[in-house]
Amino acid sequence: MWELIQSNKRKSLILFFGMGALLILIGYVFGSFYNPESGGAVGIFFAIILWMILSTISYFAGSKILLAVSGAKEVTKDVHPQLYNVVEEMKIASGVPYFPKIYIIDDPSPNAFATGVKPENSAIAVTSGLLSTLNRYELQGVVAHEISHIVNRDILLMTFAGMMLGAITLMSEVFFRGLYFGGGSRYRSKSSSKNSGQGQIIIMILALVLAILGPILAQLFYFAISRKREYLADASAARLTRYPEGLANALEKIANSSYKLRSANKVTAPMYIVNPLKREGMKLADLTSTHPPISERIKILRALQQGVSYKDYQKVFEMIHGKKEKIIPDSALTESIPVAPIMGLANQNKSFSHVDAKREANDAVMKLNDYKFINCKCGVRIKIPPDYNQPIVVCPRCGTRHQLG
Repeated sequence: MWELIQSNKRKSLILFFGMGALLILIGYVFGSFYNPESGGAVGIFFAIILWMILSTISYFAGSKILLAVSGAKEVTKDVHPQLYNVVEEMKIASGVPYFPKIYIIDDPSPNAFATGVKPENSAIAVTSGLLSTLNRYELQGVVAHEISHIVNRDILLMTFAGMMLGAITLMSEVFFRGLYFGGGSRYRSKSSSKNSGQGQIIIMILALVLAILGPILAQLFYFAISRKREYLADASAARLTRYPEGLANALEKIANSSYKLRSANKVTAPMYIVNPLKREGMKLADLTSTHPPISERIKILRALQQGVSYKDYQKVFEMIHGKKEKIIPDSALTESIPVAPIMGLANQNKSFSHVDAKREANDAVMKLNDYKFINCKCGVRIKIPPDYNQPIVVCPRCGTRHQLG
């Protein structure tokens, strides 16, 4: 996949300079709007400063910010052993040399994302809703999908794109707030002659167009680069697990969930395995959706009956689309060794207990919030909140008194 990795690095640079140029253009026009004589230079100056600051933040702290905004907390193996083991399995299968950090978001909506500018500082975050909804093989499919984003360097591209989108949206909002509170009085006071007045009207129209369309264009660009990567990550996950039905089932469960992911927003939405804002009405699906249609992704995965190689995925993709469109890079399509799917795992789902999975997910969240656990001899597991300050706790079933501290 070296071809894809190099391609993503090039696209990251194009994205970096392309969105920077758009940011500078917006700064010039907004500055000229408020001060036609010297405002353009001032606007460019502030846009460049903002671009440099955000680029630096994106590279060195973008992942931490995205995880913090999402309410994610880092976990260790003892917090949720199954999640840790699944990540370890997929890390080994993918050949990633570094173990990604694992985070849990306390939210009932099932979803997950990966972040980090390099594999060595990458991280995978899953919601507690995901852990309580999926069985082991489905969780494996989701983690394999996110590990694939790390392998393909998608996370570098998406981190930069997210921060630049945030910068352009911020400038647009500042412009509109200034227009609202200032009423455009500064602009009108500078109109002294007929020629300058016409020029200023053009600047005004251009500023309004950029303020409205700038964030939209940045979003469309952001969404367009994320959609193709979801197909490729699905293909990689099917190949890593050799059980595409697991990821297909996971996508189906996530799509059918009625919970809304509270911490998601327009900047972080494209990073998730399923768009968490879909229920808020992204109706222009093909143009503005951050992800391919879930039903189509599921259909492709379930059609991988004969093999799960990249070549098989490309073939099924074209068959379902009815047209030729390259999703998999050429270097991956040259593999000649067939990769057969694992059969007979469907029965494993019958032993899955939603009650047990939900309890384990809740326990993990409690551990993250500094709860203490006492296993009573009667079988009850007593959960003690961090603000409990009594020296003794009594078992609600058998009445046994447990000494704390």
